[in-house]
Amino acid sequence: MPDRRSPLAPFKNKVFLTIWLASITSNFGGLIQDVGAAWMMTSISKSESMVALVQASNTAPIMLFSLVAGAIADGFDRRKVMLTAQIFLLTVSALLSIFTWFGLLTPWSLLAFTFLIGCGTALNSPSWQASVGDIVGRDDLPSAVSLNSMGFNMTRSVGPAIGGLIVALAGAATAFAVNAVSYLSMIYALARWKPVYPKTTLPRESLGHAIAAGLRYVSMSPNLMKVLFRGFLFGFAATAILSLLPLVTKDSLGGGPLTYGGLLGAFGLGAIAGAMSNARIREILSSEQIVRCSFAGFAVAAAITGMSQTFWLTAPALVVAGACWVLSLSLFNTVVQLSTPRWVVGRALSLYQTATFGGMAGGSWLWGVLAENMGAGQALVASAVVMLAGVGIGFLLPMPAFATLDLNPLNRFNEPPLRLDIRPRSGPIVIQIDFEIDDKDVTEFLKIMVERRRIRLRDGAQNWALMRDLENPDIWTETYHTPTWVDYVRHNHRRTNADALITDRLRELHKGEKPPFVHRMIERQAIPPADDVFHKPHIDHH
Repeated sequence: MPDRRSPLAPFKNKVFLTIWLASITSNFGGLIQDVGAAWMMTSISKSESMVALVQASNTAPIMLFSLVAGAIADGFDRRKVMLTAQIFLLTVSALLSIFTWFGLLTPWSLLAFTFLIGCGTALNSPSWQASVGDIVGRDDLPSAVSLNSMGFNMTRSVGPAIGGLIVALAGAATAFAVNAVSYLSMIYALARWKPVYPKTTLPRESLGHAIAAGLRYVSMSPNLMKVLFRGFLFGFAATAILSLLPLVTKDSLGGGPLTYGGLLGAFGLGAIAGAMSNARIREILSSEQIVRCSFAGFAVAAAITGMSQTFWLTAPALVVAGACWVLSLSLFNTVVQLSTPRWVVGRALSLYQTATFGGMAGGSWLWGVLAENMGAGQALVASAVVMLAGVGIGFLLPMPAFATLDLNPLNRFNEPPLRLDIRPRSGPIVIQIDFEIDDKDVTEFLKIMVERRRIRLRDGAQNWALMRDLENPDIWTETYHTPTWVDYVRHNHRRTNADALITDRLRELHKGEKPPFVHRMIERQAIPPADDVFHKPHIDHH
């Protein structure tokens, strides 16, 4: 039995440890800013829906722009992308502090500032999460994701309480200023990091093509689609607690900023407990069992929070909610990363974030509207019902287990020498691969070809087809197109070691003495000049 890796093993990597510590500082400032923004809105607006929209304005950009950010993360230097995002966040936070200090802040300008902060987060997040796998490697990736969750929730356990204290003693402007300063640690850590990325001779994909490739890959990966849907549903229902907690604190518990910060601290303590026990729980329960328990636990916590009238009943419920929050979201994130090769991991993560934070943004709005019409307590009970429905959906769309496939690049493809002088953008390219298959192996061959088709289309092939020779039925021809020659080369470079299992099995079924023959052709249309147009002869029937 292989040795169990320590959950703290990623800390042996100095780069990961440095950025992890810097991210704790940055997250600490971000949570203080969240407390300041939420409480500031209760001071300048009487509308319950406006209070809930603070959370929505912060998460909506992740839903709207995350896919673009994912394509940028896969196509550009991730360190530079993160540096740009951090500098942008520092600037916006400083301006928010200045506007608040001079009394220029209105409800709508506050939402605008939190929206811009969400934009910076949307740009930063796919690059940082994709970089984790670059820094620590695949073996330590689950532990690194859990440590990131633990680090964020360590700050959540104390950050909101300190944020509430800062708001109570020094005002929201000071809380926003503290957040601006917190970005300096991450900027410093990123400036010192010198990553070495694999060299490639292929030109960078255009942004539109990169986005399309990411959408195609995820849509052709059934397991990823399950994760995205479950993440959306969890975010939609679970955000009710975080969105309505200021109202619960003020109306149901009669508390102020310190009480609000203390409740968020209870949520953070539960999240730390969930992160610390994550590895052990994964050994006992399957991925689907963890997600179902998280949905059920959060439903109970939301119902108690909605009906409670005391801090000492609400706080334990939020501890449970925090544990369920980190267990489910860290599991979703890990499954996505372990199920995706490095060339598209930024886009896959961005789509996961789009689904999850899209659910949060929509949920924040809906629960805010319900709270305004029927009270925050009833809205939380309604969110608990949705959570229980999420438990039932698990029986129809169960979560995949952690992927054990080797998704490292196969690196078998060598660009063939061509007698025809073509350019990288020449095309369309037509590929035909001839197999000779014995009649007794046809059933297995067709079964394997179903998976082969999915892999081809997932990695960028078009117009895939399988044909059988009528005169020689043992000959089967696989054919597909790519728009250009460089797309064909890129398609082959996307092949992973796991994909090689399909290729190797097909070669075993091929009974020819030589390997399957590959035809590489460029498509051309024969269009005659205008003066050479063929005319049907006139037939005189008279």
